[in-house]
Amino acid sequence: MTHTSNNQTNGHIPVMLTEVLAALAPRVGGTYLDATFGGGRYSRAILDAAACTVWAIDRDPEAIARGAALAACYPGRLHLLHGAFADMVTLLAAHGVTALDGIVFDLGVSSFQLDDAARGFSFRHDGPLDMRMARTGPTAADLVRSLSEHELADTLFEFGGERASRRVAKAIVAARAEAPITTTGRLAEIIRSVLPPDRSGHHPATRSFQALRIRVNDEIGQIETALAAAAALLAPPSVQNPGGRLVVVSFHSLEDRPVKQFMTEAAGRTPAPSRHNPASLLARPGSIFRLLGTGAAKPGSAEIAANPRARSARLRAMERLPAHAGIGQAAL
Repeated sequence: MTHTSNNQTNGHIPVMLTEVLAALAPRVGGTYLDATFGGGRYSRAILDAAACTVWAIDRDPEAIARGAALAACYPGRLHLLHGAFADMVTLLAAHGVTALDGIVFDLGVSSFQLDDAARGFSFRHDGPLDMRMARTGPTAADLVRSLSEHELADTLFEFGGERASRRVAKAIVAARAEAPITTTGRLAEIIRSVLPPDRSGHHPATRSFQALRIRVNDEIGQIETALAAAAALLAPPSVQNPGGRLVVVSFHSLEDRPVKQFMTEAAGRTPAPSRHNPASLLARPGSIFRLLGTGAAKPGSAEIAANPRARSARLRAMERLPAHAGIGQAAL
């Protein structure tokens, strides 16, 4: 899902697009997955880079509806699938797709969602306290109403890094006793009333809104499941084709941490156990993946100047190796 500003006609600036395409390396005849379709700019760029096929997933029905016009521009080449990216194996198998030459994730909330007051993602626009990407299941208002003060505090700290989580949770519980909290404006005002202005210039409600959104959509759980599914779908290299590639763009440490851990382990780059640990006597399994690049790539200063929302982006990528390159990772 793209994080963008609104200075383009369609409101979308794909983050680190040049780097994504370089890592993905689309080729003629290849089959690719845009796991977070959003506004479709990654899909369009992949399709323009090579005469290939792109499957695109989004759990937001509005994103799929918007994508119909783009799919019409690439008849037979762009296919849209409504669902969660954690279910990619099932969604693709229903159409006979069992292996991919590349997969790209653009994690987090999309600007279409963020900038639509009716979706309830942002404290900058007063609207219903919703935050559901898929339009199904409990809303943020449901969580704010039903979680205990302790559960609220834990959620704000774990998913938002809110150091004053107990103070915020206490204020929310006191306010909801007076009247239900059903709008983004009221929740933002409650948080602002107990937190001083942030020295960074960020709104005091930023971390709390992030935390509620992540919990409402089970974003971290979805990412962890989807990474394993993606690795299982990457095609091994053949005489004609290189191995499949996985490219992930994340926007904060909660997203980046599981990506880094998964790719590091998949590539067999975990530290060897201590010689005093009995596990050191066991042969370490080989790997059928390799990391592309060292560490996470970051956007350049020019991109950040043009699109400030790109400033926190991090890109990680890995490539599938031949099956004989190692044993023990094939189940990924």
